[in-house]
Amino acid sequence: MSSTPVVRSGHRWTGLGVLVLAVTLVAVDATVLSLAIPSITETLRPSGTQLLWIGDVYSFVLAGLLVSMGALSDRLGRKRVLLVGSAAFGAASLLAAYAPGPGWLILARALLGVAGATIMPSTLSLIRTLFPDTRERATAIGIWGAGAAAGAALGPLVGGVLLEHFWWGSVFLLNLPVMVLLLVLGAWLLPESRDPRPGRWDVPSVLLSMAGVIGAVYGVKEFAAHGFADWSTPVVFVLGAGLLAAFVRRQLRLETPLLEVRLFRNPRFTAAVVSSLISLLGLSGVIFFMSQYLQLVRGYSPLHAGLAEMPAFVGSVAGGLLTTRLVRRAGARGVLTAGLFVMGVGIGVLGFVRVDSAYLLLGASFLALGTAEGVVYTLSSDLVLGTAPADKAGAASAVSETAYELGAALGIALVGSIVTALYAGSLTVPTGVDPASAARAGESLGGAHEAASTLPAGLAEQLTNSADSAFVHGITAAAWVSAALLLGAAVLAHRLLRRTAPTGTEPDQHDQQHQQNQQHQQHQQVHLPAEH
Repeated sequence: MSSTPVVRSGHRWTGLGVLVLAVTLVAVDATVLSLAIPSITETLRPSGTQLLWIGDVYSFVLAGLLVSMGALSDRLGRKRVLLVGSAAFGAASLLAAYAPGPGWLILARALLGVAGATIMPSTLSLIRTLFPDTRERATAIGIWGAGAAAGAALGPLVGGVLLEHFWWGSVFLLNLPVMVLLLVLGAWLLPESRDPRPGRWDVPSVLLSMAGVIGAVYGVKEFAAHGFADWSTPVVFVLGAGLLAAFVRRQLRLETPLLEVRLFRNPRFTAAVVSSLISLLGLSGVIFFMSQYLQLVRGYSPLHAGLAEMPAFVGSVAGGLLTTRLVRRAGARGVLTAGLFVMGVGIGVLGFVRVDSAYLLLGASFLALGTAEGVVYTLSSDLVLGTAPADKAGAASAVSETAYELGAALGIALVGSIVTALYAGSLTVPTGVDPASAARAGESLGGAHEAASTLPAGLAEQLTNSADSAFVHGITAAAWVSAALLLGAAVLAHRLLRRTAPTGTEPDQHDQQHQQNQQHQQHQQVHLPAEH
């Protein structure tokens, strides 16, 4: 079968709508969870560590499997893998909705990660198939990125309404009608495509990539939370890093590798992947905990909290749609650098948040973060697709999505570890609070508020005030760390995305267009003699 089937223009854009629906399925699940965390804490009573795993196990598993699933979609067919994964995503959503305890919910979230790993690279690689023209593809990816942001915006709003009237599990049921619609329309409208010469699917490479990513990320997470208190933490990290090194060496030797690691020789590909990773590393953890700040510290209802976070998601939609126009004016290098810089400044503003800060400060930060993230995510995805061979679109897309999801997982893990450590170190339990309530309060902010509900009014007020202040202290410190990471990423992207490509690589299509526009403007003003 041809890897690039001819698709009529009308069907291309209708098919894009189906792919946007698929990415919406995943985006809704991610944002709804952060809004439901306080309700989950109250109902399932997870420990602080379990709460972090509920938040980030989805991204851990998804990141560990994306490369393998992207390569699998190149072999079995991107449409087929997308539809099977969507059905599995719906089944795992049912399990999550009716999970009887934190352990079951963590398992369900892990299964959602497995299913999600089949969806994300398939949608992006199918865009490569549907839109071979670079200009059309840039527009399509902008719409795709905006659709992902729109799904993220839909999650808090609809989830907030559900949490006002139903139990926390109802937020996972949002996936089911979207999944049904996706299966029906996808089977009808999407073309099938695959790599015509895929080679064998190397099982040792699959195991090495999955175990290496999960081991390395778990080691980083546990070290950030506990340091060297547990001897197994550095051992797991070193083992994971060693497996990843073995994975890279194996890919370089294979005739048909699972992942074409030589793509990283192209600095534009590397800049795009690193930008996706660090942007989410800085963003996801702070936003995850800001939902708890709005509901528990500020006292917002779930619906009110969802509305308060809307500037971030509206900005993401706008940023995704504006990316192509911005790149035509300023080039990929300038836009990506500026996007990361604005994200760093926006998240740094959250370092000034206090318990009673005016919402204007929060809203301005959310808007700047969302808009810049929409630009960075859309442009990074387009750069990755633009540098990869068409027949390897699934595997290349998987690299981009792996960086994105790995950044989200590490962001929640590292930022969560910072917040949790500073919270526990700053919390002052008033004299008179029984040991059981004090232990519960020390685990998480939700635990402190729950413990306070059983205490006399005076003690309850002292405990909640201390817990709120300690939690905000952790958030502000995490915001400064995240801002530093993003500003560093801006400098790195600026250095990697040089206007003159290294020997053996082609200049990026966006910067070519930008240079052509500049040259056209110059020739309109100055007429130079022709060279012979």
